[in-house]
Amino acid sequence: RSNAGETMAWSQSVDTLLANKDGLAAFRTFLKSEFSEENVEFWLACEDFKKTKSSTKIASKAQKIYSDFIQADAPKEINIDFHTKTDISQNMSEPTLSCFDDAQRLIYSLMAKDSFPRFLRSEVYRELVKKQQNASRKRCLPFL
Repeated sequence: RSNAGETMAWSQSVDTLLANKDGLAAFRTFLKSEFSEENVEFWLACEDFKKTKSSTKIASKAQKIYSDFIQADAPKEINIDFHTKTDISQNMSEPTLSCFDDAQRLIYSLMAKDSFPRFLRSEVYRELVKKQQNASRKRCLPFL
């Protein structure tokens, strides 16, 4: 449960939002309603991938990200340019922890410039803020 201050803080930056469990959940719900949750799912998959230690896991995780998000007709295909997609395809024979960095930067930028501002204007976010403000008002003034 986030408090009103935390919920308001999400508006500071997309990083603040993504770093907060409740913020991330609310953002995902919003993206689902816009049919673009693959962006945050890809970003999260990349964050997880970069923490991979075992070289055998690097290859299998890279292949999973590639087949889920990058390859043509992938079930959660992200919208990235041809050049970036080609670079990733060529790196799949020997994937490294940085092989998705360019695509992740593009998707992050898309979320920060496009989805995030829409999220802040959305009913989903406004309702959460209102709920949190009402809850904190009740805590401060329990006689209401």
